[in-house]
Amino acid sequence: MLLVGEALALVLALSPAGNDDRLVRFGLASLGIQWIALGTLSSFYLLRRWLARLPAPTLAWACLGLLLAMTALVASAAWSVLEMPLDPGGSGVEFVARLLAMALVVGLLGLVAFQNYARARHLLVRAKQSELEALQARIRPHFLFNTLNTGAALVHAHPDEAERLLLDLADLFRSALRGPQLIPLADELSLTRRYLDIESLRFGERLRLEWNMPASLPEVMVPSLSIQPLAENAIRHGIERLPKGGRVDVEVAIVANQVVITISNDLPETAAASGGHAVGLASARERIDALTEGRGRVESRIENGRYIAKMVLPLDAASTIARR
Repeated sequence: MLLVGEALALVLALSPAGNDDRLVRFGLASLGIQWIALGTLSSFYLLRRWLARLPAPTLAWACLGLLLAMTALVASAAWSVLEMPLDPGGSGVEFVARLLAMALVVGLLGLVAFQNYARARHLLVRAKQSELEALQARIRPHFLFNTLNTGAALVHAHPDEAERLLLDLADLFRSALRGPQLIPLADELSLTRRYLDIESLRFGERLRLEWNMPASLPEVMVPSLSIQPLAENAIRHGIERLPKGGRVDVEVAIVANQVVITISNDLPETAAASGGHAVGLASARERIDALTEGRGRVESRIENGRYIAKMVLPLDAASTIARR
């Protein structure tokens, strides 16, 4: 805004109107415009909690109203206190009206830019949702076949476990077929648990699961099937490649004003060297970043022979995502 203000002051100084020194015109115009810009930005900051509750279109018009109000205030003060000689022969009302007209034009241009930005953000979220649909379509032929084979093997020897496996599989596919949506963190963790329970039946003693959860989960909304792919990566790139199996840890912690979901797993030495774990991670990272306006993130690292995937969400992610 400060740079745009300086550009506007330069345009006014180069205009053919008036015979006074252009450098003086530029200095006076720059002074007034920067007061308006700084005052408007300060108003945004002081009213940020109220403004944050508004939907995007209403927010844009509210900001335009604040810009016009600050322009009228600064223009009136400049005319009455400083007696600025920018409008020889004109009245104070005319001077204020002209500045309001210029501020309105600049504000409307800003509204157009904001609408384009909001539309681009909306298209970005839609693109991430399309990626999610593609990701859901991949839940996953080989996983489905392996699960059905495991169920067939359990039907005669352990019918109760076979029934539980099929019910868990039905819950996973029911969530996938509903398409992109936001669900409570507790529901997404429940789906992840069902997935890992299915894999436990398939791998048996090769898969050891450790869950570390707080007494009560925070009411945070997350995209459906955003945590499950991280657990699937832990199985495909970790446990599945270890002849003796390994351990998968799922931990949820509240740190400061954030919810941290961590999924870690043992790695074979070749996977530790190459990195691996690309499937689903990039999509989850971009969708969380888009839906939380950059305040959430998905990160990963290899530490002490274990792969660690971490999802960080702001505690107010429910309201942040709901506005989108």
